[in-house]
Amino acid sequence: MPGSLSSAVLHLRTARRLARRGGPSLRERLGPLDERLVFVVGSPRSGTTFLGRSIGSLPGFVDLGEVAPHKASVPELVALSTEVAARRIHRTLAVARRLGLVGGLRGVEQTPETVFVAEAAALAFPSARFVHIVRDGRDVACSLLDRGWLSQGRGGGDDAGLPYGAEPRFWVEPDRVEEFRTTSDARRAAWAWRAYVQAARSLHERAHEIRYERMVADPDAVAAELAVFLDAPASELARALRGAHDESVGRFRRDLTPEQLADVESEAGKLLVELSYLQVA
Repeated sequence: MPGSLSSAVLHLRTARRLARRGGPSLRERLGPLDERLVFVVGSPRSGTTFLGRSIGSLPGFVDLGEVAPHKASVPELVALSTEVAARRIHRTLAVARRLGLVGGLRGVEQTPETVFVAEAAALAFPSARFVHIVRDGRDVACSLLDRGWLSQGRGGGDDAGLPYGAEPRFWVEPDRVEEFRTTSDARRAAWAWRAYVQAARSLHERAHEIRYERMVADPDAVAAELAVFLDAPASELARALRGAHDESVGRFRRDLTPEQLADVESEAGKLLVELSYLQVA
């Protein structure tokens, strides 16, 4: 397993986190495993956490967060056959939910990297739903730069034991590995956004796509559409989505330097144009 943490340690930490959640009775939580998972995917810093928590707050649902043993396994899963990867994904998420005492609820998993093994996840859970949240890549770059997860010289790692810093991830094109390692932090941030969003968009009609900016501007309309897709209560979902804030929309205009903006648009400009975030001169 990539990183320094064992699967057992990651499962134990996840179980403790999930078991502390309140809400439904223990009898409901311990019912038969609900296979109708919801996978919230998208680039990191696109609103996956907020959306996952919002859906997970609905009656009968539970926010699983990023299930650490699953997240840690993705770099290995991408190299496996779809069938083998599907069996591992199913086993990992089943164990996590049982140990966390939430197996009887409809789990909402929000690991962004799941998008790179979405075919296997869909095979593992045929009744699952995928929700892709998209945010302007320039704003995402600002947030990633703030976090420093991809920044040159950054040490440490995340809760799944995966390292931070400028070292190439599994989603970097093989012929551009050295470029990723040596380029600017802003370009690496844009690179990540592009890689995740392109992978998510390959899901096509399998996923319901939400624009972060529209969710902020019109949460009731977004909730109504998403509720139909998930077979979930629209009024409760709308109430949860109204908690989104608009302060970060367009932040790139004040937070990115001209040099950083040029790097971001150079790396991800084609996709920004395709998504109508950037207009062609």
